[in-house]
Amino acid sequence: MIVALQVFLLVLNVLVIVLVLLHKGKGGGLSDLFGGGVSSSLGGSSVAERNLDRITIGLLVVWAATIVALGLAV
Repeated sequence: MIVALQVFLLVLNVLVIVLVLLHKGKGGGLSDLFGGGVSSSLGGSSVAERNLDRITIGLLVVWAATIVALGLAV
């Protein structure tokens, strides 16, 4: 069970990293360095950006629950 939780946590870690990197930069940070400041804002976040936010938050909740479960299993 512990090994399965560790593998699941590893997969979640990679998914969280990918999802966070997919978010649109808000400007003023490292996103400007990689061309994030070049894009024009078209009046707020799109439906895709809001869905990406929801998926990321949901995945982070699962990630936190997995860490707690792994801590209790050890």
